[in-house]
Amino acid sequence: MAVTRLDSDERRKAIVRAAVPLFARKGFAGTTTRELAEAGGISEALLFRHFPSKQLLYQEILQLGCEGDPALEQLARLEPSTKTLVCMVRFMVRHFVLGDSEPEWDSRLRLELHSYLEDGEYARLLFETVSERVIPLFEASLAAAIAAGDVVPRPGAAANRFWFAHHVAALIAFADLPGDRSIPYRGGLATVADEAITFILRGIGMTDAAIAAGAAGALKSAAD
Repeated sequence: MAVTRLDSDERRKAIVRAAVPLFARKGFAGTTTRELAEAGGISEALLFRHFPSKQLLYQEILQLGCEGDPALEQLARLEPSTKTLVCMVRFMVRHFVLGDSEPEWDSRLRLELHSYLEDGEYARLLFETVSERVIPLFEASLAAAIAAGDVVPRPGAAANRFWFAHHVAALIAFADLPGDRSIPYRGGLATVADEAITFILRGIGMTDAAIAAGAAGALKSAAD
């Protein structure tokens, strides 16, 4: 039987795909390089040739997870506005709460949780990437919504409001990780997601009229 040889790029991607579920189960600190090599079907020497350190493997996992995300690319092309602000919050909440159909979504959530309990490095890399891609548009859209009278001005950094929104969405997703919901929310996940979106938008300072308009727009988009 002929042995298929992978080129360098294919081998790196294969190592990353094998590493994600292993890290998700055992955490970064609890996973050895021998286990990583075995999961990838290679020797430790070959593992180190491609990834001399775990830090580099973290970065590769993050890069592959963020590259080419069509939803993020679509968001990045939007103009700052109240509508864009609503779209960003809706995307974030639904991405976290209803994103379990995405490949390796469960593993990526577990990676983030393990990172908090260990050195936090994976989470820092993840949030640095999110900050670069999303925060500027969120801040500009919040400013546009305030100028339009759709958001009540409040003291505090706009970026913090984004992270507070992120925390709400992430915790709902974390609570659902065991498969048997840890928090006794009332209603299905789609209902919980919609309620969380409204909760976050009100926390940001958005008026009920603007929230209602955003919800109506979302329903229209779903129907089209």
